[in-house]
Amino acid sequence: MLISFTYRTIAVFLFASAIVFSAKAQQTEQAHTYPRTTGYFSIMNPIGTWNKDGFHDNFSEVYTIIFPFGMNILKSDKFGISFEVAPVIRTEHYIPKVSFVLFHPGAMFRFKHGFTFIGRIAFETNGRFGFTPVFNQVIKKGKDASLFLSAPFPVRFGNNQPASLTTGLQIGVSF
Repeated sequence: MLISFTYRTIAVFLFASAIVFSAKAQQTEQAHTYPRTTGYFSIMNPIGTWNKDGFHDNFSEVYTIIFPFGMNILKSDKFGISFEVAPVIRTEHYIPKVSFVLFHPGAMFRFKHGFTFIGRIAFETNGRFGFTPVFNQVIKKGKDASLFLSAPFPVRFGNNQPASLTTGLQIGVSF
C-alpha cells in the first residue's frame, strides 16, 4: 500500500514537471543579475546506509522517503548559498510517520553545463548531525524552471548511534 502511494507521488511529481517543461518549446539563455534568489522542491529516495553493522537497504523492512525544499541565493555564476528543509517520512510495519525534519544549509559551487557541487551541513531534529556532499546536474533547463537530478551522500553522527554513510537519488524542480 505504501509502495503504491510512493509510486503515485512520484508519478504526480513527474507529470507536474512534464507540464512545466512542455510549455517551454525553446531554451533561452539570458544574462542574470546577482544576487539572485531561486527556489526548488524535490523527492529524495535513499538507496542504502552503511554503518559499523554493515549495509542496510531502504526497501526491505523499513521504507524512508524525503521531501527537500529550499531557497538558493546565487552570488554569481559560480557560487551561491542554499537553505534546505527536508521532512523525512519513515514507514515501518505499514505505519508511515514523520520521523524527523532535516535543516540543511550549504555552499553551492556552480560549474559549466549545469553541474553543481553543494557542501551541506546537517542538523536533524532526532539529534543526529553531520554533513552531506551533493552532486547536482540540471537535466532539462527551461525559461522559468529546470529539472535536476542529485546524488547526495549524507554522513551522520550523534544520538548514541554509530556513524553512517547513506546514498540516494533525488529528482527535483528549481524555479
